[in-house]
Parts: sequence; C-alpha cells; structure tokens
Amino acid sequence: MRTNLTKKEIVNSIYMQLGFSKNIIENLLEDFLTILLNELIKNKKVKIPNFGTFTLRYKKSRIGRNPKTLEKKIISERNVVLFKPSNELKKMINSNE
Repeated sequence: MRTNLTKKEIVNSIYMQLGFSKNIIENLLEDFLTILLNELIKNKKVKIPNFGTFTLRYKKSRIGRNPKTLEKKIISERNVVLFKPSNELKKMINSNE
C-alpha cells in the first residue's frame, strides 16, 4: 500500500498530462505551496473550493506520557494544521468505491 506522494511524482504526472517543462511545473508547485503556507500563517485559514479547508490551530503545552515506559514529559505549545475536506471532495471519494 502506497503512503507517500512526492513532489517529483506530482511534477512528472503534470508533465505527462500537459507537456510543459518540468522546471516550470516544479516552480509552479513550489509557488503554490509557498502561497498556501504564507496565507495559512497570515490568516489562520485557507479554503480551496471543491477541495477543503486548511486551518491553523494553537495548542497549549500539556503533560504527555510514553505508553511503553509510562514516563511523563511536557509536550510543548505549538501550532498544528488541520484539514477538513469539502462535501464535493467527500462525494468524489465515496463515488469511486
């Protein structure tokens, strides 16, 4: 079962479909990801129609425990990215079963 999709594979797939230069496609992909990241940091929320919504959520520090050793550690405060798929994406996924 496959778990990772690399940028190189995305670039090759777009190249095979559109025929643009791989350098152009790679730059477009990098620009898209940079825009997505910058907007997420700035606005805390990015909605892509017919795909879903990325949200930035702050988590406070808390005490966690290693389940094997039962050792307690403090988990530092941090921001996490959440993704909620749109209804259209859910429909497309479920219609292909």
